[in-house]
Amino acid sequence: MRPELACESCGKVCDPLDWHCEGARLRIANLPPYDHALRDRQTWGLWRFAAMLPATRRISLGAGGTPLVPVTLAGHAFHAKLEYCNPTGSFKDRGTELMVNHFLAQGADALVEDSSGNAGASLAAYCAAAGIQARIFAPASAPAAKLAHIRAYGADLVTVPGPRQAAADACLAAAETAVYASHAWSPFFVAGQMTCAWEICEQVGAPDVVLCCAGHGGLFSGLARGFRALQDAGRIERLPRMVVAQAAGCDPLVRAWESGLDETSAMTPAASVADGIAVAQPVHGAEILRVLRETGGAALRVNDEQILAAQQLLWRQGLLAEPTSAVPVAALLSGQLALTGRIVIPLTGSGLKLLA
Repeated sequence: MRPELACESCGKVCDPLDWHCEGARLRIANLPPYDHALRDRQTWGLWRFAAMLPATRRISLGAGGTPLVPVTLAGHAFHAKLEYCNPTGSFKDRGTELMVNHFLAQGADALVEDSSGNAGASLAAYCAAAGIQARIFAPASAPAAKLAHIRAYGADLVTVPGPRQAAADACLAAAETAVYASHAWSPFFVAGQMTCAWEICEQVGAPDVVLCCAGHGGLFSGLARGFRALQDAGRIERLPRMVVAQAAGCDPLVRAWESGLDETSAMTPAASVADGIAVAQPVHGAEILRVLRETGGAALRVNDEQILAAQQLLWRQGLLAEPTSAVPVAALLSGQLALTGRIVIPLTGSGLKLLA
C-alpha cells in the first residue's frame, strides 16, 4: 500500500517523508483495520500482521514474536512481555523495522535520529541491514555501553554535551537537510508497536491491565491503538486498564495526571537510573493522558531505590532487564494502585547492554 500522511491537528495532507506539521503529529490516514483472518499463520513476529501494516517488507531483522512469561514477584503476579528479546535488545525494533521499510520505499539513502541509546542502536542496526547511512545524535552523558552499541553497527555517532534536549536540537538542525527517522514522531514507529498488543492477545487473551513505562510514549501509544483496533474488529470486548509509570527524576506525565491537565508541560529532568525515559516533554503526552482517563488508568511514579530493587528481583527470576524496564514493575510492587486480573508488563530493554 502507499501510505497517506495527514496532520492530526489541521488535516493537511503531508509528504511521505514529513515528520510533523508545524509541531503537530502526523497520522496515517489510510491505516488498514485489524483483520484476524488476514494474519500470516506461517509467520510469528511483526510481519505476521503484514496485511494490517502501512509498509511493505523489504528488509527484516526479525522484530516481534517476543515471549510472554508468567512472573510472581513479592506476591504480585503478572505476565512479562519480553520486548528486550528483539534483535537489538529493546522494544524499539518493532517500530524501527516498519519505519525503515517505509523510508526505503521512499528512496531514502540516509537517516538521522536523536537517542539516549536504544533507539539509536535500533536505527543503526536497521540502516546497516538496509545499506543506508545512519547518523545518530546522542547525549554525551549516555551510558558508554549504549554508545558503543550504536557505533558497532557502523553508524555516524555524534555525541552532544548538555541535557538530552541538546541532542534533539542538534538532530533537528541536521534534519533540515536530511530525513528524520524519529522514534518519537514517526507514525510508522507507533504502527509497529501496535503489533505488540496483537501478539499479547494471541498469547494470553485480552489483558485486564497493561502497565507500561513511558518517555515519549511511543510504546504506550502503540499498545493503546493496537488494543483499540482489536476492539473495533470485535476481537476484544473492552480496552485494558492502561497504566503508565515514570521515574521520579523525570515525570511530566505523572505531574500532568495529578494536576488534572490534558497536556504535559516541559520540565528539567533530574538524574535517574531510568535514563531511557528521561524525556522532559513527551510527544505522545496528550494521547497518553486521554487513554488513562478513557480506560480508568493512572500515572504512577517510583524513585531510583524502588527501581533498582525491582530490577534485582527481576534478575533473580532470570529476567535481565535494564533499570528503565523495571520502572513499571516497581510501580506494581509499590502498591500505589490496586491492580487485579490479568496484568501485562512489557520489559522494554536488555540489561546486557549495561554489564561491564
